[in-house]
Amino acid sequence: MLRWLIGGGREPQGLAEKAALQTLGEGQGQNPYTELLVLEAHRDIVRFLVRLDDFRFASAGDDGIIVVWNAQTGEKLLELRGHTQKITAVIAFPPLDSCEASSQLLLTASADRTVGVWDCDTGRQIQRVTCFQSTVKCLTVLQRLDIWLSGGSDLGVWNRKLDLLCKTSHLSDTGISALVEIPGNCVAAAVGRELIIFRLVTPTEELPEWDIIEVKRLLDHQDNILSLANINDTGFVTGSHVGELLIWDALDWTVQACERTFWSPTPQLDAQQEIKLCQKQNDISINHFTCDEENIFAAVGRGLYVYNLQLKRVIACQKTAHDSNILHIDKLPNRQLISCSEDGAVRMWEVREKQQLAAEPVPTGFFNMWGFGRVNKQASQPVKKQEDNVTTCSLELIGDLIGHSSSVEMFLYFEDHGLVTCSADHLIILWKNGEQESGLRSLKLFQKLEENGDLYPEST
Repeated sequence: MLRWLIGGGREPQGLAEKAALQTLGEGQGQNPYTELLVLEAHRDIVRFLVRLDDFRFASAGDDGIIVVWNAQTGEKLLELRGHTQKITAVIAFPPLDSCEASSQLLLTASADRTVGVWDCDTGRQIQRVTCFQSTVKCLTVLQRLDIWLSGGSDLGVWNRKLDLLCKTSHLSDTGISALVEIPGNCVAAAVGRELIIFRLVTPTEELPEWDIIEVKRLLDHQDNILSLANINDTGFVTGSHVGELLIWDALDWTVQACERTFWSPTPQLDAQQEIKLCQKQNDISINHFTCDEENIFAAVGRGLYVYNLQLKRVIACQKTAHDSNILHIDKLPNRQLISCSEDGAVRMWEVREKQQLAAEPVPTGFFNMWGFGRVNKQASQPVKKQEDNVTTCSLELIGDLIGHSSSVEMFLYFEDHGLVTCSADHLIILWKNGEQESGLRSLKLFQKLEENGDLYPEST
């Protein structure tokens, strides 16, 4: 597999094989990832990647195996076996800063209704928790309290010693699909189309036991919640199967803003035909979020959307950024974004600002698309000037990483060591900065020649 990409019919020489790949072309001058390492260890779909530290990451998927890798060299460090069915969630549990003797743990949930707890340094399975009544779909670490949460048909709270501190009663057959920590010792849990707020009660002298209190159920979504993410300390965002984006106040759990125009059935009569959004549900499901201080970046079906938190509207979009549903996105430095999709592609984007000048006509179709309606020509001049001088953005494709032969499930960005992607083709690819790698090879060659005395041969 991928031999067409990495140099003909040569057999792999190990778990990681490296080759100078195809030329990416002049149109990808901003794409630094021109070399790759192909990592082979899994026998089924690889769905999860989790960063352990600056040099290591772990991969897991449907074969039930967890592999720890060196992010710099692609070397396989550990292979963790113990689960009998596919992995459903993975998360790292870092040690407390004040406890240097404590090792970093890796928590893995499986469809075999167990959670494995592993020592990332030795690969030893510390414990296998087997008391779950259903599959654990998500895991969350609350580092501040040194506890972790398991989400399935109920919500469980556990300490580092793997003691069950407390849990809820059976919540739903649907189960908890996502969890985020919010202020006030609370967590928000996505359960079907409901968002449930739980408060964790920590032990006191009067009440020495942990407890979970269900505080509120929020029913603002019309369909199942697929994505849930923190924006900052005061807000979080949810996205649903029918394209509802809701921004929540993390303190009082009220909706602060919403965007439902991804699926609005009301046509805009003067909207440009070429920018009308497709109304198929699989094209409007909000599959993933990433955020920064200014924007929410949303993967909506096959498209990418930039929602500005201050303006409370979409300021840029690429409605057909991929040929199939986008599964994972993340923001890189320098206003760049990266996405991966069921179509097997990994693409890099740049958010570029463009100023709408007062002298230029504003296309009404664009604003109608986001629910602003026509520009009121009877409005006073200051209002019109404010409307016309809005800064909008565009998402420009700057790189296309072609390597996987099937759906790319997710990726990890290592600033110094490159980009890691995992796929349904059972492979992991470690993408490298070609210019940087060439420089490192030249440096190593220089050092080797210097050590052997070949750099400055003695004159005869």
